[in-house]
Amino acid sequence: MIDHLSAIWPVLASALHLLLGGLVTVHAVLHKRDTRAVIGWVGLAWLAPYVGALVYFCFGVNRIKRRAVSLEFRKAWGVRHVITPTDTEIVHQDQVVERHPTLAGLAHLGRQLTNRPLLPGNQVIPLVDGDEAYPAMVEAIDGARQSVSLCTYIFDSGRAGDRFLDALSRARQRGVEVRVLIDHVGSRYSEVNMITQLNRAGVRAAGFLPTRVPRFAPYTNLRNHRKILVVDGRTGFTGGTNIRDGHCMRWKPASPVQCLHFRFEGPVVWHLQEAFAVDWAFAAGETLEGPAWFPAIERQGEVWARGIDDGPDEDFDKLELVMIGALAAAQNTVDIITPYFLPDAGLIHALNSAALRGVRVRIVLPAVNNLPVVHWASRALWRQVLERGCEIHLTPPPFDHTKLFLVDGIWSLLGSTNWDPRSLRLNFEFNVECYDEQLTGRLLPLVEHRVAAAQRVSLSAMDAQPLPVRLRDGLARLASPYL
Repeated sequence: MIDHLSAIWPVLASALHLLLGGLVTVHAVLHKRDTRAVIGWVGLAWLAPYVGALVYFCFGVNRIKRRAVSLEFRKAWGVRHVITPTDTEIVHQDQVVERHPTLAGLAHLGRQLTNRPLLPGNQVIPLVDGDEAYPAMVEAIDGARQSVSLCTYIFDSGRAGDRFLDALSRARQRGVEVRVLIDHVGSRYSEVNMITQLNRAGVRAAGFLPTRVPRFAPYTNLRNHRKILVVDGRTGFTGGTNIRDGHCMRWKPASPVQCLHFRFEGPVVWHLQEAFAVDWAFAAGETLEGPAWFPAIERQGEVWARGIDDGPDEDFDKLELVMIGALAAAQNTVDIITPYFLPDAGLIHALNSAALRGVRVRIVLPAVNNLPVVHWASRALWRQVLERGCEIHLTPPPFDHTKLFLVDGIWSLLGSTNWDPRSLRLNFEFNVECYDEQLTGRLLPLVEHRVAAAQRVSLSAMDAQPLPVRLRDGLARLASPYL
């Protein structure tokens, strides 16, 4: 009997390997859009028996199906999101298009991708670091009368987290409807789980897409990376700032993190609330509707704006197409600040094309990254943009987590997205595109301040790197589709 099992075991093991490898191959070929991803996953499944298939089924399969939820919400609320421009706004828009004719095509691109109009009458206020963002957000929560919706990737316990916990609890005690959505991985960055703490305080909180491996946080796929706060359906906040002590410079944290957040008032807040409502319905099974969540909103400023959802479902590739469109529309200047720079071939070609047309393209990155492997992989790509005329500037510590994309002193993209495959293909993100010269005029000094303190990367410096460093960076780049 033992001899019989010994003889048949290799056959069974080989058959199982063939079955798993075949299943991965069929699924990847049918469902993966990126040819490189198909090759990578299929190769891993066949060359790493059992382990490759297990990794694919854990991290390579998108199990998120939100289309029905999203379509239901947009059908119900999309009609209310139409604001008829005034004669003055139309004249102003025509003047802007006359000065920047390529922006008309970019605006049309955004409309086609999102099925949302550009909404006039918005006010956008930049908030630098948690020092400005947290007080403004807590003050808004304390002023809430009807509803508060908060979505964040990381919600740590600590000084910052406790202030938000207390403010949300006070709002609930006043009878305000409060909903908090925290990414399940992000909720586990601190020892105290804030989802549990919020629920204990009477605040309804939920985790987005629970995972069995939360400690695998930096490299776990399909995360909700959005940062959205909406108060009474009229005041919104979004950007790149998580809720954690490191974002407050005045507290002198051990690991300080610079960032940029934004306060919105005006009709575009509808788009922030809609993004939250779809995520909440998917995660918690509750539909948020009625004037407490979606009230009528009056004009508050001069900015034309549109919210853009992006994620590995029906919103796939929207942001990357907008980014490529913005680079194609650029006539004079492009300024990019991002903590993680791992652009795919399409974005690299768009950046290079802009530079070759005479557009000044500046890319501002942190000199010291909080994820060394990502920094190594990024550096392996720098030559591809430097040799075509793009500029790369490395800012000194503290680590800069800012996400900002400006074009021609009038168009800006604000939100949570990084220039890497994780943001553009694997995570759920939210950004707002804005058309306004005064807003961009307030943001450009932030770029200039960073560039003035940064070190510009040269091709000669890249060539002078030791061979072991270049090999390490090149090997790290092979993992860039998964970083």
